[in-house]
Amino acid sequence: MFIERYNANILTDFLFYLHMTLSESIRLQYLNTIGVTVWQSRFTSEFVVPQVEHIEPEPVILAEDSITDSWGKLHSDVIQCSLCSLCTTRTQTVFGEGDLNAKWLFVGEAPGQNEDEQGKPFVGDAGQLLTEILRAMQLTREEVFITNILKCRPPQNRDPHVDEIKHCLDFLHRQMTLIQPKIIIAVGRIAAQTLLNTHEKIGKLRGSIHYFENIPLIAIYHPAYLLRSLTEKRKVWHDLQFALKTFKSLENE
Repeated sequence: MFIERYNANILTDFLFYLHMTLSESIRLQYLNTIGVTVWQSRFTSEFVVPQVEHIEPEPVILAEDSITDSWGKLHSDVIQCSLCSLCTTRTQTVFGEGDLNAKWLFVGEAPGQNEDEQGKPFVGDAGQLLTEILRAMQLTREEVFITNILKCRPPQNRDPHVDEIKHCLDFLHRQMTLIQPKIIIAVGRIAAQTLLNTHEKIGKLRGSIHYFENIPLIAIYHPAYLLRSLTEKRKVWHDLQFALKTFKSLENE
């Protein structure tokens, strides 16, 4: 009974953090959907992530040009990129932002309209929700690095084409080489399928530890999908707990 009450309390707090940027009426509607009518915070800095089995990932293999590469050179290459037709439709490239030495790397699929206009990843409603997801993990956008597979917005926010992904993946590889993250969070179906080179649905990819270039990778639902699917909120909290456990095991090596 205590464990059930404890998990319910954590879930309630998580949902509060998730929707604190939304209107009060929408937040209450979401809470009512899962049967929570009164919220009282129990989320403190003393929260301890449970232990999980010890993980021994392979060491990260650095690219051969990592010594000569730099953030300035990489950023310049992205801005000047004209390898695919997206360079003719974009407003500006969206390089990514955050801690250049981040332990957490969040990778989405591609910029949307807001990102294309502002030059920043994950802004708008989905971006605000991602910010609250990070807050629920006791992280901030400044402590992680957030980017996308594509650095340019596809027209009408369509799915990325194979040739576009092929050209842009090199930029992501170079970002990873410079950052050397401890863990990667693939945000959404396309990001997960691309990084893992699979056609498996996101529902089957979540809840497991995968590897991209020998770095542990965990797949989660995209915030835009969560805004449309209230029933998936519980699964997301389980995914974030799993990510925190995995990261803690890496830190304790």
